[in-house]
Amino acid sequence: MHSTPRILVKGAGVAGVTTAVTLAERGGQVTLYECAGRIGAGASWMAGGMLAPWCEAESAPAEVTAQSVDSVDWWEAHVPDVVRAGSLVLAPPRDVGEIARFGRRTSHFETLGSEEIARLEPDLAGRFHKALFFAEEGHVDPRKALLALRKSLEAMGGTVLLDSAHAPDETQFDWVVDCTGLNARAALSTLRGVRGEMLLLRCPDVELHRPVRMLHPRIPIYIVPRADHVFMVGATMIESENAGGMTVRSMTELLNAVWVLHPGFGEAEILEMGTGLRPSYPDNMPLVVRDGRHIYVNGMYRHGFLLSPARAREAADMIFGAQDKAA
Repeated sequence: MHSTPRILVKGAGVAGVTTAVTLAERGGQVTLYECAGRIGAGASWMAGGMLAPWCEAESAPAEVTAQSVDSVDWWEAHVPDVVRAGSLVLAPPRDVGEIARFGRRTSHFETLGSEEIARLEPDLAGRFHKALFFAEEGHVDPRKALLALRKSLEAMGGTVLLDSAHAPDETQFDWVVDCTGLNARAALSTLRGVRGEMLLLRCPDVELHRPVRMLHPRIPIYIVPRADHVFMVGATMIESENAGGMTVRSMTELLNAVWVLHPGFGEAEILEMGTGLRPSYPDNMPLVVRDGRHIYVNGMYRHGFLLSPARAREAADMIFGAQDKAA
């Protein structure tokens, strides 16, 4: 074992890139390897990038919120263009009861009426009369963020290897950190895939300043604003390992949601549609598992951007020893 440990991180999704940067910050000589041709080639590229620990409490274990409350701070310290404008939770009139149910399961919000909604989002004026506002939350564009982390890693002396079917020789490294998602099933047999689907729309007629969650009894949908009037529209979770194209039903539900949010989306341009499989354990909680000099960071489920900083710290502590979180 070298005084400056040589560390191979396999997989350049959000877990891998975040872990690689954290290990380099702690003093590791890091090589990040990804068999695909770019950073974030898997489900991370399709993510919404919502940094919403309090909203996630509606359906996630309490540990998710407890371990992710500082995620907005971590991302803001590491990448540009993090937006800290909160999250807005709405429901169409027929499903307004879902807002009360959501509120009972969460905290750190205020309940808004129609005038307050209009002040936050002028384009939604007169369309909704009740909402929950989570002021402490934020969001980030995943694609820009992952590329920014790559630059940070290289600036710290790290190496990035892309588009190669042959992984580096693991015997040349002191530690191997595997962040390859479902590709690690041979070692992590309980992993399953959870399908996510997304649309990218460009709509100059609508302006939003923060992510909006549209509640529905069957499948909530979120709309996340990005630069240049682009919006990411996504479904939170579908229990399926079918990685094929988007279904007609899913497309209809996503488009109906944005239409209900604002009819201006009817003239939106569809820029992209995509699907991805999120690696998930049976309890949907990400884990860091050590097997000798191999460490597995996996099972991020829908919490990749929320929990990757905490899981990266956990992996770094296994290699370098526990560190005061405030240090």
